[in-house]
Amino acid sequence: MGTAGTRDRGAAGRGLCWRHWRCWGPAWPIARSPPEHFLYQGKCDCLFTNGSRRVRFLDRYTWDRQDYVHFDSDVGVFVADTELGEAWAKSWNSRQAVLEDARAAADRFCRHNYGVAEQGHVIGRRKPKVKVSPTKSGVQAHPDTLICSVTGFYPGGIEVKWLRNGQEQTAGVVSTELMQNGDWTFQILVMLEMTPRSGDIYTCQVEHSSLPGPVTVLWKAQSDSARSKMLTGVGGFVLGLIFLALGLLVYLRNKKGHPVPQPTGLLS
Repeated sequence: MGTAGTRDRGAAGRGLCWRHWRCWGPAWPIARSPPEHFLYQGKCDCLFTNGSRRVRFLDRYTWDRQDYVHFDSDVGVFVADTELGEAWAKSWNSRQAVLEDARAAADRFCRHNYGVAEQGHVIGRRKPKVKVSPTKSGVQAHPDTLICSVTGFYPGGIEVKWLRNGQEQTAGVVSTELMQNGDWTFQILVMLEMTPRSGDIYTCQVEHSSLPGPVTVLWKAQSDSARSKMLTGVGGFVLGLIFLALGLLVYLRNKKGHPVPQPTGLLS
């Protein structure tokens, strides 16, 4: 699997159920006599994908812990889940005002509440922080691993890809589950097993609703000789600084400990 992707889904409220009771009448299974202890429940859910770009509205009715009729905005009509709900589904689907009200709920109820929550900073968007770090296996025959760490983003829907020289990689890609932080943000790690070759450019590409476009972080493979030359250069530079500091220290100490003699004949 070359792409790690998640979708964010969340419930925005339960307020629309109150309207069903007033406008449509309760979906009460009057054909049955309730036992002494029973459960009747009407529940509405708003499911959001990529912020509020795609909204799905669900309205479900439950009798004794079993859904028996529901409305799904993706379907557009009431559907019976059991024989008990067939009469209610038929009744509501035959009433145009009820259908129009239910079909408009995704916009009038879900998107409206999402906008109110955004203004009150109850929900919002956080841009992800992306970092690429390599790890060596230590075994010559085993490939190394690149880790793309994506942290601090909200909402949870995100897509992470690995590319090698501009081509998406599908083999050797492993992703963790979407992990929640304590501040409502999320994080995810996407690993790529690879055998580095000199000049190869690996790219971690991240797409998220908080970003105007994809974010990319590059990692360039180096040959062993180039890496050795770089380490040798860094080591020589550090060693030169050490000798320079020691020479300066000796010079200052000698200058301070031996006063310069005055020429003969001068009065002190």
